[in-house]
Amino acid sequence: MAVQEARQSVEAGAHGGGCTCGDCPHGARAGHRRAVAEFVLKRDEFAAGQGLPAAVAHSASASRQWVSEELTQSAELVAERGRAEGEAWLARMWSRTACTVWAGVVVLLLVQALTAIGAGWTSARTAGLLAALLTAGALTAASWFHRARGGALAPVIGEDNRLSTSRAVAVAWVLFVSYAVLVLVGRLAAASDPAERDTLISGFDLDRGAGVVTVLAVVCAIAVLVRRVVGLRVLGQRLQKVRADRPRAADLLTDDAGRGTFADIQYVVISTVALLFAAVRLARRPDQLPDLPWGLAVVVLISAATYVAGKYAEGGRPVILSVVRAREAGDLDAPIRTGDDIEIRGAGFVPPGAQGAERLSRMTVRVGTVHVHVPLVPVNGGFSNPTDAVLTVPVPADVEPGRVEVQVVTAAGVETNRYGIDVTD
Repeated sequence: MAVQEARQSVEAGAHGGGCTCGDCPHGARAGHRRAVAEFVLKRDEFAAGQGLPAAVAHSASASRQWVSEELTQSAELVAERGRAEGEAWLARMWSRTACTVWAGVVVLLLVQALTAIGAGWTSARTAGLLAALLTAGALTAASWFHRARGGALAPVIGEDNRLSTSRAVAVAWVLFVSYAVLVLVGRLAAASDPAERDTLISGFDLDRGAGVVTVLAVVCAIAVLVRRVVGLRVLGQRLQKVRADRPRAADLLTDDAGRGTFADIQYVVISTVALLFAAVRLARRPDQLPDLPWGLAVVVLISAATYVAGKYAEGGRPVILSVVRAREAGDLDAPIRTGDDIEIRGAGFVPPGAQGAERLSRMTVRVGTVHVHVPLVPVNGGFSNPTDAVLTVPVPADVEPGRVEVQVVTAAGVETNRYGIDVTD
């Protein structure tokens, strides 16, 4: 019923006060926002004890189960709208990335024109502008072929639909070195003096660009290594990953839960500073590869090593520490029986980025041979169950008395350790 009402309200707003068609980017955004607003309103009403039917209001367990099912169905609609908005966002990003690239070319032209006042226009400025045009053309073509995956952002979007910090840094260095090589190639093609050509060819020598080449090799290797490390840790259930609705710029500086991480921030900041230094060196001496000083290159390498160490250190497998009988005020102490609520205490039950209701509703507890879905218990502004450290589920009647094992399966599909409890008649 809740899903039908939500869909009727969305359909009623189609092409009236905001299109909600899936093919329309603005409609997808409006539809997602409307679904989120309806879900938040419903959750807060249930948290305040409103909206419960009389048939289940007399039973705490029945009302909790009914509320959980209603919120789960509503959360599925929110997730569906969120995926539609993410796809529409990616589809329109190719044109935005192309416009951003060409805006950079215009900025470069203006800077060259302003700095040429008094000094005059040189072949180096022409070579720099032509290199920028070639780079922008290549990026625009790539954006067109990958327009369904975010345009030029496609190479830096990870398998979890987030922007990858390691890939973004590697792509930035690859583009810069490619641009520097194109500048030298343009100057070499325009050079008529043999001595000038020899000088430009010597600008490619390794002793002049060893720092830049080393940094380029390391950041590209790290981009490949981090992908491998994350993939193996996910398969080994040592790292929990859930897919995001769409990439965000904040992904470069934060973890999957949106919290800023030191390893990512320092890697991006130091790499950006090194790139700016290399760009200034190229502008000052366009006749050779930027000679990145070894001191700065070592700083970048230390930053990269810190980033990799952070990737190895993050995450961890969820674990059950204890299981106790949930007791409300006024209840007598007693052993665990079928129908009782048990409180599972541990860590890592909610993966980073899985705080939404649609993700939380996927959590399951295996009690013996019976799988129990963790009920959603709403409070004003969120949920009191499940949480990352504690979750409460009822012991189903199908569980046989005796020694049974309890195991939690998170929204990322990762299983915890098995914890034994005694169930009595």
